[in-house]
Amino acid sequence: MWNMLRLGLVFMAPPFMKKWLLRWLYGAKIGRRVEIGWFSAVSGKHIELGDHAAIRPLTLIHVLGDVRLGPYTEVSSFSLVYGSASLRAGRGCYIGPQSLINVDEDVEIGDESALGPRSMIFTHASFFPYTEGYWVRRAGVHLGRRVWCAAGVFIHPGVEIGDHSFVNSRSVVSTSIPEGSVVEGNPARVTYPLERTLRKPTPGYVDQALRRVLSDFVEVGLHREMGLPLQAIEQGKDELRFRWRGIPYRVVLISAAGEPAPLALAEGGEKRIYLVNRPGWVPPDEGMSFDLSTMRTKYLSDRVHTALRLFMLRYYGMRFTEEE
Repeated sequence: MWNMLRLGLVFMAPPFMKKWLLRWLYGAKIGRRVEIGWFSAVSGKHIELGDHAAIRPLTLIHVLGDVRLGPYTEVSSFSLVYGSASLRAGRGCYIGPQSLINVDEDVEIGDESALGPRSMIFTHASFFPYTEGYWVRRAGVHLGRRVWCAAGVFIHPGVEIGDHSFVNSRSVVSTSIPEGSVVEGNPARVTYPLERTLRKPTPGYVDQALRRVLSDFVEVGLHREMGLPLQAIEQGKDELRFRWRGIPYRVVLISAAGEPAPLALAEGGEKRIYLVNRPGWVPPDEGMSFDLSTMRTKYLSDRVHTALRLFMLRYYGMRFTEEE
């Protein structure tokens, strides 16, 4: 009764109260800038939420064991995690919307691994009576580091997926997968090594990739999501210029190839955002920057900087952590 009351209090509380309630009711350890959305709740024997961890609205994590979400890990909306054991997710993990994770046995997700939308993990499989000869299986699930399960993946009890693997959409994984694999199908089978799909990015390749990111940010981030007219955005080879709520912005790519053009100090209230693909390069002003050599940036309240950071994460898998 007390467990359900605690869970209900956290679930119904507004977001600004949830972290306080988790500390008071569960003794939870909660890092900096953790977000817990409306009509979401977490319960467990021990709760640890790392820096910048996020539990999105309408998500329920209700386990009898431990809940440990590492820094920068996100559990998306409409997800359900339940069971009598523990959920442990490492740094920079992602659990997509409408996912379901049964933790009647332990589920462990390694650093920078992801479950796509509507994925399922089960650690307990039975329905017909065991005493009538039907089978029962109880076993934990382990996803290694940098495992990407695309949308709608189903993972059976006892499965282990090795590091640096990709599981294609709608796959049914019933046996363990060796590291470095691309798998798909029902039942899922290894189709080829993951390294076959990887490019070896040179600094010039990264420059070209960032130019594409900026071009797509104009269409998706600035135009569709922020509502700027396309004709109001000036695009150069390595920069964007526009106004947001009357403030002039300039987004500049500092490329690895060649010497960057001299940049004068910003004038007229102009705000600058730098995408820096040149190790050791220092902005000439106090502009905002994304450092590609360290994958770090400052987490700021600036709307455009935040929009660009989230755009790169959502559409291109570029995860920038907060500068120390």
